[in-house]
Amino acid sequence: MPMASIAANDSAEGQWMAPTKPRRSWRAKVGDALRGLKLGIRGHSSFFVHFFFAALTLVAAVVLRCSLVEWCLLVGCIGMVLTAELFNSAIETLFRGLDPSTKPRVRACLDVAAAAVLIASVCAVLVGGLVFFHSISALVFQTQP
Repeated sequence: MPMASIAANDSAEGQWMAPTKPRRSWRAKVGDALRGLKLGIRGHSSFFVHFFFAALTLVAAVVLRCSLVEWCLLVGCIGMVLTAELFNSAIETLFRGLDPSTKPRVRACLDVAAAAVLIASVCAVLVGGLVFFHSISALVFQTQP
């Protein structure tokens, strides 16, 4: 093997470098992400429940004329819950593809993912309750929020 080709294929530690893959365009990456979002929404009924309550929360925020900070808190909580649900859906999808002998060993992963959704949902309910209690009390007592 010629010396030039050996030098070109050796890293600083003397190991062989694998050829790199061509970079994917941002358009392809966004397309994959949107396809994943569609699969997450369509394939799991619990995502629809979270999406319904997110829409209800946004309507309540408009009606109660929430402040910018309150909007940021509500939208952040909605994003946290929907993201947790998408991760849970991804793990469920992987679990369904496993062979029956492997499933009992990794069932705990499903429980941990479900717990993440539960914690995100409880935190979102607490934040939403505080925001809406504050907005409603400001309307009732005619104070500035």
